[in-house]
Amino acid sequence: MMSERLNILLKIVVVIATLIGILLSINMLFYLKLFGFNPIQNSYLYYILACFMPIAFLIFPAKKGQKVKWYDFIFASVSFAIVIYLGLNGQRMIMEGWDWNAPPLATYSSIILWGLLLEALRRTGGLVLSIICLLISLYPLIASEMPISFLQGQSYDFFTIARNHMMSANGVLGIALTTVGNLILGFLVFGVVLTHTGGGDFFFKLAQSLFGRFRGGEAKVSIVSSAFFGMLSGSAISNTITTGAMTIPAMKKSGYKPHYAGAIEAVASTGGTITPPIMGSAAFIMASFLAIPYYEIALAAAIPALLYYIGLIVQADGYAAKNNLKGLKKEDIPSFLETLKGGWYYLFALVLLVYFLVILNSEGQAPYYASLVLLVIAMINKTTRMNVKQLFNMFVEVGKVLAEIVCIIAGVGFIVGALSATGVSFSFSRELVAAAGDSMILILIGGALTSFILGMGMTVSAVYVFLAIIMAPALVAIGVDPVAAHLFVVYWATVSYITPPVALAAFAASGIAKANPMKTGFTAVRLGAVTFLVPFFFVYQPALIFRGEPLEIALSVISAIIGVFMLSSSLEGYLIGFGRMQNLFVRLIVLVAGLCMLIPGILTDVLGIALALIIYVPKLMKPVNVNIDEKQEV
Repeated sequence: MMSERLNILLKIVVVIATLIGILLSINMLFYLKLFGFNPIQNSYLYYILACFMPIAFLIFPAKKGQKVKWYDFIFASVSFAIVIYLGLNGQRMIMEGWDWNAPPLATYSSIILWGLLLEALRRTGGLVLSIICLLISLYPLIASEMPISFLQGQSYDFFTIARNHMMSANGVLGIALTTVGNLILGFLVFGVVLTHTGGGDFFFKLAQSLFGRFRGGEAKVSIVSSAFFGMLSGSAISNTITTGAMTIPAMKKSGYKPHYAGAIEAVASTGGTITPPIMGSAAFIMASFLAIPYYEIALAAAIPALLYYIGLIVQADGYAAKNNLKGLKKEDIPSFLETLKGGWYYLFALVLLVYFLVILNSEGQAPYYASLVLLVIAMINKTTRMNVKQLFNMFVEVGKVLAEIVCIIAGVGFIVGALSATGVSFSFSRELVAAAGDSMILILIGGALTSFILGMGMTVSAVYVFLAIIMAPALVAIGVDPVAAHLFVVYWATVSYITPPVALAAFAASGIAKANPMKTGFTAVRLGAVTFLVPFFFVYQPALIFRGEPLEIALSVISAIIGVFMLSSSLEGYLIGFGRMQNLFVRLIVLVAGLCMLIPGILTDVLGIALALIIYVPKLMKPVNVNIDEKQEV
């Protein structure tokens, strides 16, 4: 635990470094030039590293459960000294081309920082990600000797690679870390402020007041509250642990089996990473890669996220109907108006955030405005007012979150640097198109499998950055909409959170539910089946990501919603208006009907509707015999 690892003095150091880092970000994004300080971009990124990289060595142990050791202080101090030195020489670095030919001190500093950053990455992102980044960072040493043609590229000596990694605008200081410094930091601060001011409890009660009375109410509350919390935090694992502690026991108590309750929470929490307005960090990096405003990415992700949660709710509802599970007791359901009255400012902060994003197009500044408003209102309100100790702990948590993401994203820069310097990023996508024979479906399947496999050992951001360089251009080259191509990669990178053998979110939920991890994981795969299919459909039908005429978008959304409804009903074995589907042939027809509605085209839509009528019409023609399942509210 962080509280056991850090003493009060180290916590003070973390808070000071965190506040300086946030102040640096605000000074840069608001063009304040405080005290005449206005660093150029590369210096600014070094200073951000100077604030948060040392924190990683203090907060994250070299071994699990280990207290702070003497070498942690050395790592923290040396990393701080090196990045400050490089930051102070940012102007010289550009003018004199240090990324290719630097003074000896800068070169040796780059080598040491290379090793330290990989260690920080191991502590924050895990051993697998660190090893992958190490191997790829060394790849330019042997690029010209690779036996496979599309992996061949320009080779460099060790010192040149070190300089390029640590001082080039295409390496650690590349597009990924630039996005963190210019965009992501503020959103991470907003997420922590929202949590510490009671936002998690508010959204949980709001979901209870809206959905608690329906059958299987606890599961629907879990889904909606996790969607709310996840779209603001952007982290599947922390969302699972935070909201799951409340929702999983409640679902079990209402009648859901432990593995099913855990799977629902895991899938709902994972959906937060692909749900606007705040998605995972990959979405912000995507906006930088595509050079478009972030709100366009958020808008494009809105319909797929809606389909994702519709699929989950339909299955949770079908389970409740089959097992005759009731909703919450009336006395246990919070008043909607009272809940809104007690936490309206959380929604106000969210609306303010969206306003700044969409209307004013102030992406970097938006989360700071929203955080400030939320913090001020929370401090005025007696029920949410924090004392000095709580404020202090909040900034310790902010430091932990920012240190984690800064080190992970900086480490991912090794991938960008190695592939860019060797030129492989360009040749790989070209060779991929040639190997697939310009077949879109083959490239999509290959990309999906690659995203999934990489997602087992790498963060979503790391997978996205890697494939945005080598695979997304191949998709764009054969005519796929650029936003659809990049979203496809993100969606498939997230499925590893709920798919065995890794399934981190599902396994975390199984621990809370006291259920079998693998059983929870495979149940999560079924519940989250939509996320495996929808990316293929929005690639072939860009209207599902708001790329098209209004009428086309409306018809596509209606068709997709019906398709997801039928597909999810088939997977659960319960169809609203029909009842339990015990006949496998009936379930197969409903499954095919759902797929037909999802596949673009009028003919497939007509076929889907015809198959749905084959199921419903005979049922409707029978004498009315109300089933207990159908009496309850959905």
